Amino acid sequence: MATTTGDGGSMRYGFAIDQRTCIGCHACTVACKTEHEVPVGQFRTWVKYVDQGTFPNSTRDFGVMRCNHCTDAPCVKICPTKALFVRDDGIVDFDNSRCIGCKSCMQGCPYDAIYIDEDTHTAAKCNFCAHRVDAGLEPACVVVCPTHSIWVGDLDDPESGISRLVNTNPVTVRAPEQQTGPNVFYLGADRAVLDPLAAPVDESYIFSRPDAHRAEVSAQLPTDPVSGARTTLNTAHPRPWGWRVTTYLWTKAVAAGAMMLAALAHLLGVELGAVGDVVAPVVGLAGAAVTGVLLVWDLKRPERFLFIFLKPNPTSWLFWGAAVLAIASGLFFAWLVFALLGMDAVLTGLAVPTAIAAALTAGYTAFLFGQAEGRDLWQSPLLFWHLLVQALMVGSAPLVLAAAVLGGVDDAGRNLLVGTLAVATVAHLVMVLLEYLGRHSTRNAGAAAHLVTRGRYARTFWLGGIGLALVGAVLAGLGWTGPLLAAVAGGLVVQVALLAYESVFVRAAQDVPLS
Repeated sequence: MATTTGDGGSMRYGFAIDQRTCIGCHACTVACKTEHEVPVGQFRTWVKYVDQGTFPNSTRDFGVMRCNHCTDAPCVKICPTKALFVRDDGIVDFDNSRCIGCKSCMQGCPYDAIYIDEDTHTAAKCNFCAHRVDAGLEPACVVVCPTHSIWVGDLDDPESGISRLVNTNPVTVRAPEQQTGPNVFYLGADRAVLDPLAAPVDESYIFSRPDAHRAEVSAQLPTDPVSGARTTLNTAHPRPWGWRVTTYLWTKAVAAGAMMLAALAHLLGVELGAVGDVVAPVVGLAGAAVTGVLLVWDLKRPERFLFIFLKPNPTSWLFWGAAVLAIASGLFFAWLVFALLGMDAVLTGLAVPTAIAAALTAGYTAFLFGQAEGRDLWQSPLLFWHLLVQALMVGSAPLVLAAAVLGGVDDAGRNLLVGTLAVATVAHLVMVLLEYLGRHSTRNAGAAAHLVTRGRYARTFWLGGIGLALVGAVLAGLGWTGPLLAAVAGGLVVQVALLAYESVFVRAAQDVPLS
């Protein structure tokens, strides 16, 4: 992001790390932690060690890791409250007074540069020592480096020392495939240091042990058979999102799918009776309410959840997702009220906007996950449509159950509900297999898919996600022309199947190392 300074020129601060002279002394790490009072065990900048070969024919390379102050910073786009922002001089800074602790920025960053501060429970990272820069000083890490391996300055000034260094030497950046425009350039850095998949962590670090999560994942990642590159020192980067996000994907799918079917039935003139007029909106409202609770519960600063609406960032799909949930909930409530009042004409007017709102409720996560540049498995072009299929699969199930218990649904209604359950389940299975058994556009996505289909999640994926869904499809098919109870059972089974699949989908993407 080239911006103009007072004299009309452009300005873009950046770092150059000369790994040819870096001695891996950690002075930069210590200075950073002292300058910013970073809690123990957390880091804004750190030194990664990678060993290659076998002693005595072995080497050790260092890599200084930190925020890349990207020109097109994904963390800024995804943050729902503008807690992260790009200054006029190109520095990517943060305002922890606006942060709600949603951890979306951690998913957006492809460099593992952001963490949740244990003291403030808000996002933090290298901010270029912006307070020092504003005072005319260099960042603390630059001042203490004993070998002048860290260069800093205006990359848009061709006469600056950093520009001359970068422009007259071969340089590399981390994760260039993400196209974020990183402004940290490396000189003489070994590929195994910059590519997190090129050097899985060793069984033991030289000064400590790797965190259990990183060690378990790395044990299932391939090692270069020639160099034997392995990471022997790094920092811990736990998964930001866990079971609450997995469950939220399911609860909003149930809510959205039920209301999509109710609206569709009304538009097609299919009579669902109380199932479409009352049960569907009740399921929709309950699912949306539980989804909201889960999302707020997952925040590190839940008391600030209203900041999403009071301090919104219109580029963030977390903000738009919250807006969609609020609008959809209002339409679901209106549907219930007007249905109870017997105002069918109003329901006809509500059917199209309700169907659209329900579809967006199911599908907006595809756009949110699309902003998570650090999680390539989530970047699938099929994801939006897959989420709609999943919503119809699990959302039809409670309506099938209600039809079996309450009755009042004619053959056309039964065919719509049970047929949707059967067809959507089969479509879900086809889309999953296409996604995981096909080729992936990046090594990151391929590594995540390997963990799903052949690695630590294989049992849950094949038995829970695929096996149970297949059973659900068979039962739904039997219930389509046979006893409705078979379809009811199939509807219950697919709920478990989707939860199993989503738990794998959410975790595997976050398991692939980024630093």
